[in-house]
Amino acid sequence: MRRIAAAFALTILCACNPSVQTSSSPSPSPSPTSSALSLKISGHGTAAQPVRFVAQQKSRTQYDLLASSFESVGAPGSARVSFLHVHVTFFAKDGSHLVADAPQAIVDQTTNTIEMRGGVRARNDRGTSLTCDTLTYDHQTEMIYGTGHVAIASARGFNASGDRFESDISLTHTRMQ
Repeated sequence: MRRIAAAFALTILCACNPSVQTSSSPSPSPSPTSSALSLKISGHGTAAQPVRFVAQQKSRTQYDLLASSFESVGAPGSARVSFLHVHVTFFAKDGSHLVADAPQAIVDQTTNTIEMRGGVRARNDRGTSLTCDTLTYDHQTEMIYGTGHVAIASARGFNASGDRFESDISLTHTRMQ
């Protein structure tokens, strides 16, 4: 009986103890919110110092892009970067390269591609020229794909045309349709 009375008295005393009031202002959250951060970044180069974007994989340069201006929209790692007045040098694993010019290019981090648009003119280090409406470079396969008014002319006099093609950077393994 004494234990029950002591427990009852302790319960009464605890109930009478005033609680400490806490501030109702929210505390800053140390973890990021669930919504992704989307950034818009832009920049302009000059004739003497154009905007430069270099893609490397395993300490080897895949391509070197020069442009008059750029605009990036999206979250880090999934952004799409638009470039104007583009000059790109693509480097193949075998040491050959392809230089391409276009009015616009889009680097897409989600698809891991660069797409040159608006009429592309390109030439490799062996003198083969290539023109097409759109040229897409895939980072993973290091292949290029072209569509629209495709024309290839080699320095030896070989000429081919079609609506689309796929090739390696050196333009030695090309399939035209």
